[in-house]
Amino acid sequence: MSKTVYLNGSFIAENEACLSPNDRGFIFADGVYEVTKFYKGKAFRMADHLERLKRSLSETGIQFTETDRLERISLDLLEKNNLQSEEAGVYWQITRGAHQRVHHFPKNIEATLYAFAFPLPSATEKLQNGIKTILREDIRWQRCDIKSVSLLPNTMLYNEAVENGAGECLLVRDGFVTEATHSSVMAVKDGVLITRPLSNLILPGITRKVILELCAQHQIPFEERLFTTAELFDMDEVFICGTGSEIMPVVQIEEQMVGTGAPGAITRKLQQLFAEIASRN
Repeated sequence: MSKTVYLNGSFIAENEACLSPNDRGFIFADGVYEVTKFYKGKAFRMADHLERLKRSLSETGIQFTETDRLERISLDLLEKNNLQSEEAGVYWQITRGAHQRVHHFPKNIEATLYAFAFPLPSATEKLQNGIKTILREDIRWQRCDIKSVSLLPNTMLYNEAVENGAGECLLVRDGFVTEATHSSVMAVKDGVLITRPLSNLILPGITRKVILELCAQHQIPFEERLFTTAELFDMDEVFICGTGSEIMPVVQIEEQMVGTGAPGAITRKLQQLFAEIASRN
């Protein structure tokens, strides 16, 4: 049975959803997206996801003014796909719309909105035991702060991780760690959490924001600063974080173990605090 999706004003069966081949999302990857997680039918940080989406739309100049409808659409998708009582994700994609192929931004075209819901359970075993990662040069563009659908470099790098039996690929630009292919990167040294400051080179992660709030609330010292590859390999703890990853311990980078080779105390504390706010969300 085909699941129900949302496309340009209608809830329809996924196998009936059709887009114009002239849609600029298809031709140019001219679009932005968000993924919001729902814990038993309740969205986690919906306002933050909407704010980030609006920023991506503004930065790309995509004219879409119906973001206030997205929460209702998302809840309807959960209901229509029987996902209200599960951990689920809702994906929103907004492209500039369909137009004959031109390299500038055409005027007066209607944006395309596509959305769907899907199961998004926590990766319990990996959250408990941690994952291996690889380390690669960050080959992405200079506007990683925009949540663009242009993800070919990310998928190429993540595919390398999969082929190497790893759970993520950490990225380095000019000798400094940026983020991962679909996660933020955080590390701990001598009891201090460290993460790269926001800039055009990393996505302003929602889970990243939550973690820094938790650190401030629970007296966990943290710094937003650049750190090198050499520093990364010398960290006591490393973890990735994101909507799907939640707070995922990294216990191995390439062939080197992180710290003791097991998730560290601060990672465990943040996992606990995150689980508490997610459960009462």
